[in-house]
Amino acid sequence: MIILDKPYISNEMKDYMNYSQNAVLNNEMALNENQGQHFNVVEKNEFIKLYQNGERLYTVSENSIDWIYQNIPDEKLINCINIMKDKVKFRGLLKEMYPDFFYKEIAASDLKNLDFSELSLPLIIKPSVGFFSVGVYTVTNEDDWNFAINDIFSSMQEWKKSFPKNVVSNSVFILEQYIKGDEYAIDAYYDENGQAVILNIMKHDFSSISDVSDRLYYTGKEIIEDHLMDFTVFLNDANKHINARDFPLHAEVRIDDGRIMPIEFNPMRFAGWCCTDLVYFAFGFKTYDYYFKNTKPDWATLLQGKENKLYSLIVLDKPENLKAIDVFNYEKVCDRFNKVINLRRLDYQKQPISGFLFTETELNNREELDFVIKSDFKEFISSKDEMV
Repeated sequence: MIILDKPYISNEMKDYMNYSQNAVLNNEMALNENQGQHFNVVEKNEFIKLYQNGERLYTVSENSIDWIYQNIPDEKLINCINIMKDKVKFRGLLKEMYPDFFYKEIAASDLKNLDFSELSLPLIIKPSVGFFSVGVYTVTNEDDWNFAINDIFSSMQEWKKSFPKNVVSNSVFILEQYIKGDEYAIDAYYDENGQAVILNIMKHDFSSISDVSDRLYYTGKEIIEDHLMDFTVFLNDANKHINARDFPLHAEVRIDDGRIMPIEFNPMRFAGWCCTDLVYFAFGFKTYDYYFKNTKPDWATLLQGKENKLYSLIVLDKPENLKAIDVFNYEKVCDRFNKVINLRRLDYQKQPISGFLFTETELNNREELDFVIKSDFKEFISSKDEMV
């Protein structure tokens, strides 16, 4: 069972819905994306009945959470979603695992009244309910703090236009200690017994401590093998407090001196904007297919022949001050990389980003990936005359 919603549906997901014939909820997005397709679109009452009969549920976007809240009569499911969406609840529930972790809930209206001298730095400030690094700030000094507060209050209305309140909230924030170490994103699901099945592990690189962007993720044989066992144990330990069953999630963690520290869990989906398809490009299977079939990856087989290669998801950020007359030159971007597997163009005049790039890179040739996290992408802006 799949719920489609904005902002994006990939061709890989469309192909899957065509041949799998999994039930797709009849909504505006399904009708729009079903043009020329053969989705198994079902009405709301039938969709709910299928869920009650034990069918697994997957959402392409967290925009669908409101519909689940209003229509799926399953308190355990709703509770698991609430725990993962509300970062304060999430921290509270896992406090037994991390008793020394500092975090603080604060109303947006009280942010300006906080005494900066009493804060322990560095720290992260972000919406208690959030998505896609919206409203996330690293604070290392008073200038960072003042910038964050001013930007939050100037951006609130734009967030409200772009995201439902159950995806990004601007009324409550969380302050929490900055977690050091390397960051990883995990696509996984909890099976019918609440045991974690990991479908992908991506390393998430940044340009600096203040960088909170979603610019670069990559996976590969060495990354999977190095962390599969430890991350599985971690997810199982966390689920002793969450109690999720038949449940997909996208987790973000850091490893600080050998200790796995959770950043956040995102419910009912894998990597957003259908970027979980990186697994298909890298290893040849679709994460949502394995979830629906309750299949555990045979990593020993899947990773054969993948030695010394990295498979990357690159978010093509929209260059600052992009004008309506400017053109983002996708061909020039692709020429910057040795092997492009897939390019997804977005309407950058309407969307917050220009698109996504999926690439293959030799493990010992990190130059093009290092470029990604440092570039402002302004070099890829062309005039319409230049594109003719």
